[in-house]
Amino acid sequence: MTDIMPTIESTLDTDFLVDFATLSTFGATPRGGVDRQAGTTADGEQRAWLHTWLTDHGFDVRYDLIGNQFGLYTFDADAPYVLTGSHLDSQPLGGRFDGAYGVLASAHAATRAIARWRQSGERPTFNIAVVNWFNEEGSRFTPSMMGSSVFTGKLAAAEALSTVDSAGVSVQTSLTSMGTVGDFEPPKLSSYAEIHIEQGRILENTHTTIGLVAATWAARKFRITVIGDQSHTGATVMADRRDALLGAAHLIVFGRELADTYAEAPLHTSVSQIVAEPNSPVVITREAVLHLDLRSPDDEVLEKAEHDLTTRIAEVEDLAQVDIRIERTHAWNVDSYQPEGVALSRAVADDLGLSHRTMYTVAGHDSTNVKDVVPTVMLFVPSVDGISHNEGEYTRDEDSTAGVAMLTEVVYRMMAGRLSDRR
Repeated sequence: MTDIMPTIESTLDTDFLVDFATLSTFGATPRGGVDRQAGTTADGEQRAWLHTWLTDHGFDVRYDLIGNQFGLYTFDADAPYVLTGSHLDSQPLGGRFDGAYGVLASAHAATRAIARWRQSGERPTFNIAVVNWFNEEGSRFTPSMMGSSVFTGKLAAAEALSTVDSAGVSVQTSLTSMGTVGDFEPPKLSSYAEIHIEQGRILENTHTTIGLVAATWAARKFRITVIGDQSHTGATVMADRRDALLGAAHLIVFGRELADTYAEAPLHTSVSQIVAEPNSPVVITREAVLHLDLRSPDDEVLEKAEHDLTTRIAEVEDLAQVDIRIERTHAWNVDSYQPEGVALSRAVADDLGLSHRTMYTVAGHDSTNVKDVVPTVMLFVPSVDGISHNEGEYTRDEDSTAGVAMLTEVVYRMMAGRLSDRR
């Protein structure tokens, strides 16, 4: 392999920034964010744009059964592929960097790595492919990380396709309406690389450009259904009320109390969604469904928190005269990324002169699924003030373009087979 590594220049990567500005127009909101949940019109528009971009740059674009979008560039039809990417879907009124930055950075990095191999006159050990995973966010269709879960065999395709949103529209229907569902059987992979905004403020606080993700926090996600009885808000005697919303309120407060109890761990908790029925101003709520999210870098703390939650649920049932059902909908333990990927990334950052640090990811990413089937590299770039899932989400141009340079060299070395030998 000819080792001609370009240096990072002081000028910004205008090609990437122009393309990112274009990508950010799809589903743009007045406050500078985007709203393009999985399977919506805006999602279909951005997928069509990416399809054209990849085709124009020599990639063969294909879609698998769950709508994962692949752009493949093949040097050797018998060789596996280095896969790199993230997701384009967003949260409602979300930021324009979450996921989308990683997809476009991967497209540019792959294109530049291909050009370097072509210029060298040599053939890489592995081919290269770019992926836009379907429904990573899980805001319209649950669970999150749906596309990569199907890809890695953690979720059955039939189950995912039959999932419906709050209006009863299925994943299958949404993918068909976008024209981005196919029968492509993804090729064998050698490895995977993903770059993402941090969504926290460790990198910014420590004046660090690149995060080398070594492991993921553990998480437990629950759907809690509080069942009461519908009655009149004025006339019903207080002692007779079975108010599901009151029961839900006690659990919402307890979620924050859990975080305070295990703050040293730490433990992050949130009730991020609640649906009340019949949701009338003069009717006591008969049913409330809420989603509770617990996350920690300590598996034992999560187990303790879940036990405490179970105990509190029994108390709230008596206190509010309700019945409560709890279902764990999604969970994973603290889990490491392959150390050889961290080592390769550290060597690249050193060679490029980029400041870096090893860290955990608190948020879930598609890479947390893919790392379980192939060696995976996960990288972060700074998020200003740690803001994410918010229209004010922002990463500075110099950081985003440094990340593209970093990812370019990472995938170039992965294509050469260096992930295993750490050269």
